[in-house]
Amino acid sequence: MIKTLKTPRLTSYSTTGLIVVVLLAFSFVTSPDPGSFAITVLSGLLQGMLLFLVASGLSIVFGLMDVLNFAQGTFFMLGAYLSYATFHSPAVLNVIPDPTLRFIAAILVAVVVGAVLGAFFERGLLRPLYSRPIFQIVLTFGVSIVLTEAIKAIWTTTPYSWTSTFGLLSAKFEFVGQQFGVYRLFVIAIGALLIVSIALLLQRTRLGIIIRAGVEDSTMVEALGINVRLVFTLVFTLGCAVATFGGAIAAPFLGISIGLGNLYLLPAIAVVVIGGLGSYEGTAIGSILVGLAVAVVSQFTIKYLNQPVWQSITPMILLMLVLLLKPGGLFGKEST
Repeated sequence: MIKTLKTPRLTSYSTTGLIVVVLLAFSFVTSPDPGSFAITVLSGLLQGMLLFLVASGLSIVFGLMDVLNFAQGTFFMLGAYLSYATFHSPAVLNVIPDPTLRFIAAILVAVVVGAVLGAFFERGLLRPLYSRPIFQIVLTFGVSIVLTEAIKAIWTTTPYSWTSTFGLLSAKFEFVGQQFGVYRLFVIAIGALLIVSIALLLQRTRLGIIIRAGVEDSTMVEALGINVRLVFTLVFTLGCAVATFGGAIAAPFLGISIGLGNLYLLPAIAVVVIGGLGSYEGTAIGSILVGLAVAVVSQFTIKYLNQPVWQSITPMILLMLVLLLKPGGLFGKEST
């Protein structure tokens, strides 16, 4: 019994460690300069944290509700547009002239709007379709299209870039001749903090216990008198809010465009499958793995091929390799 409990987890960590070692070794061999190597690792962590902000909601919602929300990337894009519009609004500028405080306000606006839309999405649209999974998938695609068209109507299809710099956004640090933005380090730290915070929510709070129990057997949880529908709403709202938060904090260096949502949706889905469907731990680790893989491949192809030709398909290649080793994902349940 002890062996059956411990061996799969040990294998998961062993596989994860092997992939990380191979990626880092390949990066160092192809670019032995310490500065370039460090920047590649930091870029991978940054990419991983942004993927986590999209993928975490996908994973938790799927684990509890069996709903794969294809609108998650659109919520990420919406967060970027909302933070940009709020920060650069003349009305907001008059009320909050300090750029740092205005940026915090812009993030809060994005998160609140994302949470409200997420709650409405779940209660008004998804709830009647819980017994029809195919309809749920079609609906989330439809919501993604509607939100995208609404964004086009409000902000047009013109790409936007952050025009104001302030504090962390303009600061850079240098390591062995290579520069990296301090704000990007800040985003990595925020992502790591969110990973720990959500883990503590799931492990140490009553809501987290209910969510984890619901992932295992939602019928049993409902039989205990717990309002599972309310938990569904809270979890779905949390997932949408985290995605809009991710878009809001990424907007200053990613830029804002209509394609931003799709840019992160497919890699985020790959992350969820790599980590194991419904596994929060797997999603967190899978995000970092995919982020590192994308950064390493991007560095290699830019240096030797003068363009990042493999960057966009790297998550899918890693997905195929992981599923060959562990068909259920790194931390997912193996089918019997």
